[in-house]
Amino acid sequence: MKSANESEKFERRKPVFQELNFQIICAVGLIAVLGVSSVTPAFPGLAKALAVDPQNLGLLITVFTLPSVILGPVIGVLADRLGRKKIIVPSLLLFGIAGTACGFVGNFELLLWLRLLQGIGAASLLSLSITLIGDLYQGTRRTEAMGFNASVTSIGTASYPTIGGALATLGWYYPFILPIVALPIGLLVLFGLDNPEPKGDRHLKEYLNNATKVLKDRRLLGLFTASAANFVLLYGAYVTYLPQLISDEFKEPPATIGILLSSVSVAITITASQLGRLARKYQPTTLIKASFILYAFALFLIPLMPSTWFLLIPATIFGIGLGMGFPSIQNLLTDIAPKEYLATIVSVNGTFFGIGQTLGPLLMGIVFGFGGIDSVFYAGVGFAILIFFVFRYCTCM
Repeated sequence: MKSANESEKFERRKPVFQELNFQIICAVGLIAVLGVSSVTPAFPGLAKALAVDPQNLGLLITVFTLPSVILGPVIGVLADRLGRKKIIVPSLLLFGIAGTACGFVGNFELLLWLRLLQGIGAASLLSLSITLIGDLYQGTRRTEAMGFNASVTSIGTASYPTIGGALATLGWYYPFILPIVALPIGLLVLFGLDNPEPKGDRHLKEYLNNATKVLKDRRLLGLFTASAANFVLLYGAYVTYLPQLISDEFKEPPATIGILLSSVSVAITITASQLGRLARKYQPTTLIKASFILYAFALFLIPLMPSTWFLLIPATIFGIGLGMGFPSIQNLLTDIAPKEYLATIVSVNGTFFGIGQTLGPLLMGIVFGFGGIDSVFYAGVGFAILIFFVFRYCTCM
């Protein structure tokens, strides 16, 4: 029979993905990325059923993502002062109840209000799932956890449109009922997650003053900038304008466009799952800088591809960059941040990638207006190289 010490050693040697804590964290991350990609396939049917002008359908995404931009720092402060579970569990319940209710309304205005409430519930989930990894793991195991978590969320991002599309064939409202799975996950977090809750100071003014001093660290500014840049490039150049290029240049149907867009998630999943091995050979800053070189190379190749399926080459390169760069940013953040301010710093970072999501399509739209579709990708090349040097400067001590 094994002694208590031997059992503890065995637990420490278990692969990260076999631990219940990590599985719960991944479940929270999967809920965090559920709210947009699962429902967009239902938009055409929704527009017909509720007599909605198609140009207003984007509001269903805007009202959902806006709370994460506005509430990010507030959520981080609350999670550092009150505890992670006290934020995550109500957030999951609100996400599940408001999201499920969306499937039972017959009025677009009410649907927008429910999506806003659902977005408030979603605002904490991704940042705090990353915060929990920082709480529970150290060193190589934390790097592995970040990589596996990124792989799992990428699988969700890739599969949700397919699931939502299949459900939408039954009725526009079925994909909107998917958030009901957040309710049992909320209970699982409450009763199954074994995490150390913060024990920092509880004097708000002193806490905010100290947190502000921490946030002035130049390395954090570099990581926040890199996070925003990831999403400017992903949502601005890749997600928004690659479909336009495929449709205009190669006359491909939506199904082919979907396959090509999903290919980046496959590359992210495979690369992020190997992050632990990469981190044994290279520093996180090296992996982040390499990711921006890969973004630049991938975006440079896109306008040069002679046919549709050749686009899998830059898509794969872009996905490799995301698979090594984005989780490395999260890992380095949790390494630099003092434990008592971890949720605040990770949530501020979440605000930055929310800003990137919002500004990316807008900025690339301006470039498109001036120079056409190819100019979007070449502007992305220049932007990626610029961020490479900004990040290098900020992290060079």
